[in-house]
Amino acid sequence: MVKIDLHTHSTRSDGLDSPTQLMENAAKAGIEIIALTDHDTVSGWDEGRSSAAKLGLGFVPGIEVTSVSDVTRNEKTYRISVHLLAYLPDPDHQALEVVLDDTVATREARGRAIVEKLAEQIPITWEMVLDHLDKGATIGRPAIADTLVTMGLVADRSAAFDYYLSTDGPFYVSHSAVSTIDAIGLIRQAGGVPVIAHPLKGVGPDTDPEDLPIAHFEEMIQAGLQGVEVYHRDVPETARKWLLDLADKHNLVVTGSSDYHGLEGKPNRLGENTTSQEMLDRIIELGTGTKPSL
Repeated sequence: MVKIDLHTHSTRSDGLDSPTQLMENAAKAGIEIIALTDHDTVSGWDEGRSSAAKLGLGFVPGIEVTSVSDVTRNEKTYRISVHLLAYLPDPDHQALEVVLDDTVATREARGRAIVEKLAEQIPITWEMVLDHLDKGATIGRPAIADTLVTMGLVADRSAAFDYYLSTDGPFYVSHSAVSTIDAIGLIRQAGGVPVIAHPLKGVGPDTDPEDLPIAHFEEMIQAGLQGVEVYHRDVPETARKWLLDLADKHNLVVTGSSDYHGLEGKPNRLGENTTSQEMLDRIIELGTGTKPSL
């Protein structure tokens, strides 16, 4: 069975491996086909594809696109972040490129605002955060987390997110991004295959399936969503059956991936969840924006 991992990050966004190091670590982990899906950028594709070819790995170009949705539960509306894995989009599609550029700029503004809040209590600066990023890399909270680790305030990224960067903590800053529905449309227009990343990751073991946001998922599917990342460490077992039933009902692609960020990044390890060859074949059939190297 071919070992396929379709969700990884490099230093071009918030991973700790360069695209070349990522491919080398994938080969060591026994991965045979890998997708590079950095946040809101395609800047690592060329290096990743070239390095994969030298190592005899199959390469699938992708992007993890940041979007936001308004979801209603118990008569209350919440704004949530929804990440979409876009496989095989045209990297030169102008409308998608504009949205990605806007998102990257918004990420930087949000990062600066978080650092300003932190600086009221700890001696952190924006320049310290930039020292943890490759030139031109997409900026996100993980770079701030790495700075806090270097400062000796926390042991690792996870600890930084548990307090300093928690979504319900004192330093949190919300962000704006393209709506999920618009993002799905843009990915499809660019010839890409939109797959929702780590859906329902906050679902608890006692959650009633009736409480899950079926209307939100059906709206995304009507807009052109083509797949769900079911097998991911952050998607609990209680959510997986619900997602598999949804995928079966709507004939969606089902993927599994590591969401690897580097050996010293998140605990996620290459190949800990994988995608079947059948599902990869479906993605390749659906994607028309660019080609994989297999």
